[in-house]
Amino acid sequence: MIDQADAAEPGARDDAPRGTTRKAEPDSEQQQRGESALTARTITINRKPDEVYAFWRDFSNLAGVMENIEAITVRDDRTSHWVVNAPGGRTVEWDAIVTEDEPGRLIAWQSAEGADVSNSGRVAFRDAGERGTFVTATLAYDPPAGVVGKLVAKLFQKEPGIQQRRDLRRIKQFLETGEIATSSPPNPAPKA
Repeated sequence: MIDQADAAEPGARDDAPRGTTRKAEPDSEQQQRGESALTARTITINRKPDEVYAFWRDFSNLAGVMENIEAITVRDDRTSHWVVNAPGGRTVEWDAIVTEDEPGRLIAWQSAEGADVSNSGRVAFRDAGERGTFVTATLAYDPPAGVVGKLVAKLFQKEPGIQQRRDLRRIKQFLETGEIATSSPPNPAPKA
């Protein structure tokens, strides 16, 4: 079977949304900030767009659901401080500034100057009728140490594209069921 994208003529325009196209690249504004990697995912969550937006917009909720988030400190209605686990037992930190906020529809942000990992992104919430909400998360970032850093992060399962897919599934589970399924025992043996 031939993939349509592979069958296209060389130089043919890919009309997929920018974040989902096979050769996705950050836009010129993101490139000016040094962000060289782009990832986007869409998931359907069986909740109304206003509910999903409200959960996401309270950034402190995300620290309890997203796997590698160490902490999120909400400073005001536009600024939050993020601490994220990175490969090799390290953490990376940045301040995120909300650049667009359309209740029930969209949240966009950009990291402040001096971030350990320069990043920007947006989360869009679209009504999916009886199915709930289509949530599309797009993230542009500058991997520390460039391509080599991105490969190391992938090896340790800490690369943002991998985490984005996992975290969206975790948010879906939490919002639909009130819990996150894991293979870990609920009460591991006490530490000695």
